[in-house]
Amino acid sequence: MESLKNNLLLQALAGEEVPRPPVWMMRQAGRYLPDYRKIREKYSFFECTQKPEIATEITIQPVEQVGVDAAIIFSDILVVPQAMGVEVQMVENTGPVIPSPVRSEDDLKKLCIPDVEERLHYVFDAIALTKKTLDGRVPLIGFAGSPWTLFCYLVQGKSSNSYDKARTMLYSNPALSHQILEMLTKVTILYLKNQVKSGADCVQLFDSWGGLLGPEMFNSFSLKYNQEIIQALKDDCPVILFSKGAWYGLGAMSQSGAHALGLDWHIRPEVARTWAGDKMTLQGNLDPALLFSSGTDIKKEVRKMISAFGSQRYIVNLGHGILPNTPVDHARAFVNAVKEME
Repeated sequence: MESLKNNLLLQALAGEEVPRPPVWMMRQAGRYLPDYRKIREKYSFFECTQKPEIATEITIQPVEQVGVDAAIIFSDILVVPQAMGVEVQMVENTGPVIPSPVRSEDDLKKLCIPDVEERLHYVFDAIALTKKTLDGRVPLIGFAGSPWTLFCYLVQGKSSNSYDKARTMLYSNPALSHQILEMLTKVTILYLKNQVKSGADCVQLFDSWGGLLGPEMFNSFSLKYNQEIIQALKDDCPVILFSKGAWYGLGAMSQSGAHALGLDWHIRPEVARTWAGDKMTLQGNLDPALLFSSGTDIKKEVRKMISAFGSQRYIVNLGHGILPNTPVDHARAFVNAVKEME
């Protein structure tokens, strides 16, 4: 284990005994922090990801202001399609928009397997600078979107509740769907390996739309490619797999080689433990909306959650990203409720 002042996260991922579970939050570097909003007044979203000094500053904000046990590099899952030649716009109050979706063989020809070191060097520079600036305070998490989740944006062209165009393509043109997913998998492996080389201590694969697929389609079009990435990375660093809504796949995901499985708030801890097995580290799964309740209620629910999961082989987190209007004090109350267990 490398010399870290706080290595609780890496210990939990390795299945080692910890005095208390580690705690961090998805989207912890972002809109709920006033200092992040001040930066965004000066720079666009993608400028923030592409300027290593700014990405570093944003990444470290929640470590210093909220007290989390890990930093996660400030970036976006859609930098991968960008590097492959796809135009991605980040539209305020709408989210990501892809003006030219990929829906045909001709569209696929416009995608390339990039030189990731050249096209995504700004992410690797940000990781190296963040690692140096953290100076061993906490581990640094790298991340990428799962091929299926990136596929959803590429085919749909924008955020959606159902990603109907993406899902129908799996049935109407499975061969093309697999071709796109294979390309995305190849680039994601290269991307994550370079993140590790630059200093990421572990990585998380965000399969945000995995739960939109039924069990069989999930295995064929999501888990298959996630597993390929995990197998390519698992000897380089620990890998956390978070497939939101795909609770039915926990048993299969526990055989993927992942070091931990992230959970959303739709599954009971005891059910997740039974399906994933007692040798799997689990992460989650407080409803992010609960952070709008009182500090007393937050503390009570966090304690209840830890009691249900157990303090070992467990990482405390939310069931999805922290909501933009969450009061910073409430985020801090969430973290402190865990830290008070020491």
